[in-house]
Amino acid sequence: MVTRTEHDLLGERDVPDPAYWGIHTARAIENFPISRRTIGGDADLVTSLACVKQAAAEANRELGLLDAGLAEAIVAACEEIRAGALHDQFMVDVIQGGAGTSTNMNANEVIANRALELLGRPRGDYATLHPNEHVNRSQSTNDVYPTAIRLALIARTERLADAMQRLRGAFADKAHEFAGVVKLGRTQLQDAVPMTLGQELGAYGVMLGEDIVRLAEARALLLEINLGATAIGTSITAPAGYPPLVVQRLAALTGRALVAAPDLVEATQDAGAFVQLSSVAKRIAVKLSKTCNDLRLLSSGPFTGFGDLRLPPVQAGSSIMPGKVNPVIPEVVNQIAFEVIGHDVTVTMAAEAGQLQLNAFEPILYLAIAESLDHLAAGCDTLAERCVRGIEANEETLRHRVNSTVAVVTALSPVIGYDAATEFASTALSTGEDVGALVVASGLMDAAGLASILGVAAAPPVA
Repeated sequence: MVTRTEHDLLGERDVPDPAYWGIHTARAIENFPISRRTIGGDADLVTSLACVKQAAAEANRELGLLDAGLAEAIVAACEEIRAGALHDQFMVDVIQGGAGTSTNMNANEVIANRALELLGRPRGDYATLHPNEHVNRSQSTNDVYPTAIRLALIARTERLADAMQRLRGAFADKAHEFAGVVKLGRTQLQDAVPMTLGQELGAYGVMLGEDIVRLAEARALLLEINLGATAIGTSITAPAGYPPLVVQRLAALTGRALVAAPDLVEATQDAGAFVQLSSVAKRIAVKLSKTCNDLRLLSSGPFTGFGDLRLPPVQAGSSIMPGKVNPVIPEVVNQIAFEVIGHDVTVTMAAEAGQLQLNAFEPILYLAIAESLDHLAAGCDTLAERCVRGIEANEETLRHRVNSTVAVVTALSPVIGYDAATEFASTALSTGEDVGALVVASGLMDAAGLASILGVAAAPPVA
């Protein structure tokens, strides 16, 4: 393979000449063979890095810090990357030491070498256009990387919110479909009082709606960035006027309402916005998992379990038991939730471990949150399309249970009195007779009155 020689503070080494990355990336590839997943596989992150570098080049050009021709080449290279080019050249592992320096340098090198090509110069001709002196002008990893990961996470929160909205809609549709199907509600796994299946499923949609709002609140915190802070928040090496200008340029490029943090020293070391977002992801996961636990329980059986409803059969459930069908879609969402809860612990530890003016653990912090948001979004869509939309009610079973259980006496007690209701419940338990029939036979209530009271539970669900 044809190579070119590059040098850094550790010495010289050969780099494959076709590569757009350089010596720093080469060392990072060797140093961090951890997950075997490169940042190039994360389109949101690579695109965000290109946006940051382009905004910096435009700001530096406007301030007279970067030759117009060099700036134009850097901007053109960034625009190509934003359009999807050269992502395969972002080679460093997503898990890395150095607070993201290898990610930043990978971007600097790729952009520099592509810009050199556009200028008609060979890759590696850093005397003409340098990764640090030109592409990284007025910047540090410590403001570039946090800004880029915030942008990447904002995109992910929007996709998750859209997926949650679709799942919410699926539950709302079922709530309306089953608005008139009366069943027994349960508390502590025991029969409680009548409700409708529509109310039961509609409540899951309401929970999702609440968390969509919480997610939007967490996303808003990501819009405050420390770009222009450089190394520790003092803006050393960045000229006067650069910090507000580069934020303005980045906001225009991304279409995001980005604002500069009021205190760049604080913003460079504080990971609070990431902790908040991870916490909201955990909240979503916990509630989704609870919902899936309920769906599994309500569909259990089908003959010896609850059997209130039927989930759509999507695959055979056993290699040994013919005819067995398992609730595999709720099960996979449960597992996503377990993962997200674990990721939240990782984020907590990474945020807490930051020392003095910088948090060195943002790569794992970012990866954990990104995976949580991606997997939650996929889980919501899978649950909506492969499970919720196909739910069917076992109406005959539900009707029989409402008519035969002693739990209905709770609904009748305001009319017939607590003591009478207790007596009917006791008789029904000992004889197995239908509570409603006992009440009607006693003369305390006619059949129409009984149906009217039990119909109260059939009020339209909130969706």
